[in-house]
Amino acid sequence: MSEEEHVHDFAEASAGASLTTPKQCSALRKNELVVIKGRPCKIVSMSTSKTGKHGHAKVHLVAIDIFTGKKLEELCPSTHNMDVPNSTSKPYEVIGEDEGFLYLMNDKGEPSENTKIPEGELGDIIRTNLPQVEASPPTAVIMVTVTDAMGESHVTKVDVQPVKA
Repeated sequence: MSEEEHVHDFAEASAGASLTTPKQCSALRKNELVVIKGRPCKIVSMSTSKTGKHGHAKVHLVAIDIFTGKKLEELCPSTHNMDVPNSTSKPYEVIGEDEGFLYLMNDKGEPSENTKIPEGELGDIIRTNLPQVEASPPTAVIMVTVTDAMGESHVTKVDVQPVKA
């Protein structure tokens, strides 16, 4: 074997290849993330039924998809495990746009070009303020929060700040 086959780059580590981790249904709490029907969701309400004739107490979860905003529900025995998505949120500055994709820069000055402009209100705020960012000199700064979960990346928050002279 050559020496090149044993060279590994461990500069960045994460939770591994798994997109989710298991957690007992009864241990879940309101405002935590959970996977329902294959989608990452934020729990908005929970209720537990009493143990019935067949033994298991059931937990009724109502959650909102963190990317689409759709309401999803799940009924799960309290002793069973549910998947919890491994999620990260990072702030970026918007530098520009090209064909529906944002040019972003993180706090270390590293660029990112693979994030789509979101649909709806967040996208409208970005599109409305982009001319101010691309002006010379810029008159506004657009900061976005990009959330990664279950192999997807979406803009989940937008903040527009005027440039101080």
